[in-house]
Amino acid sequence: MPAAISLIVGLGNPGAEYDHSRHNTGVDMLMEIARKYGADLRADSKYKGMLGECSIKGEKVRLLFPTTYMNESGRSVAALANFYRIPAENILVIHDDLDLVPGALRLRKGGGDGGHNGLKSIIACLGGNKNFCRLRVGIGHPADRSQVIGHVLGRRSAAEAKLFQAAADEVLENIETLVKAGPDLAMNRINAFRPAAAS
Repeated sequence: MPAAISLIVGLGNPGAEYDHSRHNTGVDMLMEIARKYGADLRADSKYKGMLGECSIKGEKVRLLFPTTYMNESGRSVAALANFYRIPAENILVIHDDLDLVPGALRLRKGGGDGGHNGLKSIIACLGGNKNFCRLRVGIGHPADRSQVIGHVLGRRSAAEAKLFQAAADEVLENIETLVKAGPDLAMNRINAFRPAAAS
């Protein structure tokens, strides 16, 4: 039986100025997975991103960080998915989410883009297919809407960094179930996770 997830995508922007910004939470989570499973992500111009491979629970999984900038992430995802004939249902996209408190996690199958430019691009480049899995990682919302851009592109506070690490630990505990069996089995546990500040 093939793996339920064979491509994990972490969204973010390339460049040192965006390293560990809240908007790069998706790629930071991807790198946690890469570290655990010994994947070395390298630039691959064919797929417009950083690409690596690893074995998770005996399954070959590709890890991708699109380096096209967030709003064109779909070009990278579609190029790789089309070449390797990976169905949307076998793709997991990890991204930041303003509407969740810092460190909160929500895993789901399918759905809209929720106003996220990276998801919007992926859906468009997959021909309107929304059936990929998404793992939303909370970054919190600033009190004033005028501060959203600065908040999203800014770096995490020390407290937020601890919440992110706790969330990453939870994801790493459940990634094998997610890859092997799919989101249904992993969803209840991941979605029940509560960061310390929100408990």
